[in-house]
Amino acid sequence: MCEIYASTPPQDYEQVNRSIRINGAVTSIRIERRFWHILDELAAEENVSTGKFISALHAEAYNMNGEISNFASLLRVVCTTYLANKHY
Repeated sequence: MCEIYASTPPQDYEQVNRSIRINGAVTSIRIERRFWHILDELAAEENVSTGKFISALHAEAYNMNGEISNFASLLRVVCTTYLANKHY
């Protein structure tokens, strides 16, 4: 029943750190490799680097919602929203 999910290669769910500049400050974001691939794809569609995409996303989310309590979780949800909208 879950073979398609259980057979996910371990490297896809390995957590990876990347350094990103947000609001002029360098920060480290740790999310799974698969999510980094999706964020890279999103950034490419916007014709910007992944760092610039994430920085712009952070600024927009902060302006709309105020404090962001868990930015890594927001990034994961952005990825799943992107994938869900790709099907329409």
